Amino acid sequence: MRLEGKVALITGGTSGIGRRVIERYREEGAEVVFTGRRQALGQEVAAATGGTFMEADAGSEADAERVVKAVLDAHGRLDVLMNNAGAPAASRGRMEDLDLTSFDQTVQVHVRGALAHMKYAAPAMRAAGKGAVINVGSVAGHRSGYSGSIFYGIAKAAVIHMTRLAAMELGEDGVRVNAISPGVIATGIFAKAMGLDPDKAETMVEKIKEALPDMQAIPRAGITDDIANCAVYLGGDEAGFVNGEDIVIDGGLIWGRRFSETQTGGGTWSKLID
Repeated sequence: MRLEGKVALITGGTSGIGRRVIERYREEGAEVVFTGRRQALGQEVAAATGGTFMEADAGSEADAERVVKAVLDAHGRLDVLMNNAGAPAASRGRMEDLDLTSFDQTVQVHVRGALAHMKYAAPAMRAAGKGAVINVGSVAGHRSGYSGSIFYGIAKAAVIHMTRLAAMELGEDGVRVNAISPGVIATGIFAKAMGLDPDKAETMVEKIKEALPDMQAIPRAGITDDIANCAVYLGGDEAGFVNGEDIVIDGGLIWGRRFSETQTGGGTWSKLID
């Protein structure tokens, strides 16, 4: 019961990482309000977890204001805000072929939406003299080559730096702001990025797991528990002196090639080490 007595708001909670965070927060004793755009799925998650679902667009400032106000009206407090909502960027390809309308949409969900939720949550957290904000970044915000879309990488890099900026401001009032940057986590977002219908994409998770173990040093696919467990830590009092951090959870993906590959790799690398 590490989160007993806390009230949390989680965006993008109808599937994937968000749903697992809701489950873990409920297991740890938190009251959870979560948002998403899929009404039927949201109600299903609410029934399964005991959380409270509100249909909302995480990229809408008006919805952010409405949802935060509803949480405060219902519970009188907001202890944890997790800006988890996201989507794969639709526009891929060479620079000259990019559709900048898609860029605006990507930034609206990942950056503007997170900023809007912080804007409306900050006054209550400041008044309480405590609180935790968790933004979701990505390894694509640290290194190139981990997303097929330049837009996604730009947006996630902005989220990571926005986290640091907010941490330096809100930290003075006792409010901690941190980020989690997942690596390759087995969720439906990969199938969505390839153009599959969102509902069908969620059925592909087991197949995705089978394809991921060899991407990083830790020889297994990343799973939603890897992110949810970190979210429990950052949202709880154990992380009371952690502020402005971006915790990368990727099995070592962004730090280089696996040792075994350096010993048996072919081509140019093999010629250099032989």
